[in-house]
Amino acid sequence: MANRYWVVSLPVQKSASTLWNSLQDQISKHSFDTPLYRFNIPNLRVGTLDSLLALSDDLFKSNTFIEGVSQKIRRQIEELERVSGLESNALTVDGVPIDSYLTRFVWDEAKYPTMSPLREIVDGIHTLVAKIEDDLKVRVAEYNNVRSQLNAINRKQSGSLAVRDLSNMVKPEDIITSEHLVTLLAVVPKYSQKDWLSSYETLTTYVVPRSSKKLYEDNEYALYTVTLFGRVADNFRTSARERGFQIRDFEYSPEAQESRKQELEKLVQDQDSLRSSLLQWCYTSYGEVFSSWMHFCAVRIFAESILRYGLPPSFLACVLSPSTKGEKKVRSILEGLCDSTNSTYWKTEDEGRAMAGLGGDADTYPYVSFTINIA
Repeated sequence: MANRYWVVSLPVQKSASTLWNSLQDQISKHSFDTPLYRFNIPNLRVGTLDSLLALSDDLFKSNTFIEGVSQKIRRQIEELERVSGLESNALTVDGVPIDSYLTRFVWDEAKYPTMSPLREIVDGIHTLVAKIEDDLKVRVAEYNNVRSQLNAINRKQSGSLAVRDLSNMVKPEDIITSEHLVTLLAVVPKYSQKDWLSSYETLTTYVVPRSSKKLYEDNEYALYTVTLFGRVADNFRTSARERGFQIRDFEYSPEAQESRKQELEKLVQDQDSLRSSLLQWCYTSYGEVFSSWMHFCAVRIFAESILRYGLPPSFLACVLSPSTKGEKKVRSILEGLCDSTNSTYWKTEDEGRAMAGLGGDADTYPYVSFTINIA
């Protein structure tokens, strides 16, 4: 599948079929590796010249917006597939691969009646895509919120002893709680353990001698218990902090531990469910946006062709996908088939910039041309 296509229109001098046959012949002779397709545009409602000029001013901005939304959804799909460990699925429009949908485009009369004003069609497409973008933001925010909660829990479970959840490291027998005695948990820098063992009994009064026991050690810290009278616990915390030891607040509770476990399991289930539904929504919504984009492109090339070649509408629209090395040759073929005397070839500096903006290409040509990037 090609990732980049040109949509072009050429002015018809004799008949569209004659021009199409000439284009096919030239491409097959001089750039045979360039796929070439007709881009079938229905007889749309022209309206007034003023309305076409006003519409053309908005076409480039609207195209940039629609293309941007399609890319956002595509990137979201790629991220979700990567996180899920899924193989990338071919993106489709109602089951039709997007490259096939583009190269065999058929106007949807039921969705976009051809008798509707062009502005109404474009505004309808813009509104639909804007709503999809808003829905995407809401769904992604909901998914990311659950992910953030899970990440916060995982950091507590896998971080250093200074921040991680301690409940899985402490057993009931490690904690003494009575009317007078309490057990505190001290996080000691790994290379300060000798200092801790030699000093903890003297950090305040009423510390139970030889009551400190190491429960766990990671790359940075060791976790120790210490038992003392509850009334001096605050003094002990202060003295310990001054020596570089951190006293972690901890209350052993089997109920709280089970509650945290259930919360974690629910978040994991919620994340998997949201990820799956978001991915399916993205597949469907990408198809909707891509279909809308192709209808927009049809309106765009129709409007620009009339502004370029005049009335009545008489042009041939087609889709090509030249290789990078073949671009120059294909441009030459297209220009050779275009009678520039029947084309408003904008040559002034300001108009040249305007045409480049509308066409999406760096240069102007004596025919309508813009690029579609689908990856």
